[in-house]
Amino acid sequence: MNHSADRTSAPRILCVGMPVRDLTFRVENVPARGAKIPASHFAEITGGNALNAAIGIARLGGKPALTGPMGDASEISSRFIFDKLAEEGIDATHLVHMPGLVTPISAVMNDPSGERTIVTFRDPALWKVQLPNADLLLQGCDAILTESRCSEFVTALCAKAQRRDIPVVVDVDRAMSADDGLLTTASHLIFSSEALQQTAGIADDADALRKMAGLSGAFLAGTRGPQGTLWLDDHQAFQETPAFPVQAVDTLGAGDIFHGAFTLAFTEKQPLRDALRFASAAAALKCTRFGGAFACPQRAEVEAFLRRPEAAVLASK
Repeated sequence: MNHSADRTSAPRILCVGMPVRDLTFRVENVPARGAKIPASHFAEITGGNALNAAIGIARLGGKPALTGPMGDASEISSRFIFDKLAEEGIDATHLVHMPGLVTPISAVMNDPSGERTIVTFRDPALWKVQLPNADLLLQGCDAILTESRCSEFVTALCAKAQRRDIPVVVDVDRAMSADDGLLTTASHLIFSSEALQQTAGIADDADALRKMAGLSGAFLAGTRGPQGTLWLDDHQAFQETPAFPVQAVDTLGAGDIFHGAFTLAFTEKQPLRDALRFASAAAALKCTRFGGAFACPQRAEVEAFLRRPEAAVLASK
């Protein structure tokens, strides 16, 4: 680790989700049904939205803690994940082992364009987790970052955070129902374009954001990959944050790094536009390297990237 920020005064961000054991393969093409193909590279890493975001937060100078369900404590996956979290300086003391269950596992194929194809198994019983006491989790907490699929077990915690004026950032990468509690307990909802359109039932990002503004008082944004991020400002006017063009080799974990970087920057009191730009830069740099979230850059690298003349030109658009 080589974190450049002062960790003693850095924001403490609680990331809530399911850690995943990722088996990654580098392939020339995603195989057709029934095919057998060779991989040019293999690596076993950790994954999952919240865990990846926690890695990003740690690399960029924050103090992340992680809670959520894992499989049985005797699993090889569990020990592997805890070792990796310790290496990154992530507080994993609040992860919850669930006896007899399997920690989520993914097979990830990366093609030469950097695109990833993922198959994941999550034991359905993991959703029944009981998180540790909310007072314990929220002690010294500056923000919560969670994912929409965890609504079943995280909404009550987010509601308590809301009552304490602790920001709640939600990574929305699948459709949400109109009665999802996170729509009203979140302070920031950042959708993928697909999830935004599916949630709103509208095949246009701008119109979908406008509809969501009638359902939630949260800050609303939609990420659109290389097309950048569309968001609504305090006056409900549309704003755009451009993506940084890079030669992508591995997009695995890029969205999670974006959410972690945004949450850290926002918690540091950076203006929304600057926080989104910081997040875009961190995600772009991650995509230029193999390794999922472990390819996340350090803080100094992101700041140097943002000082480049071409980055300044994008910021002025």
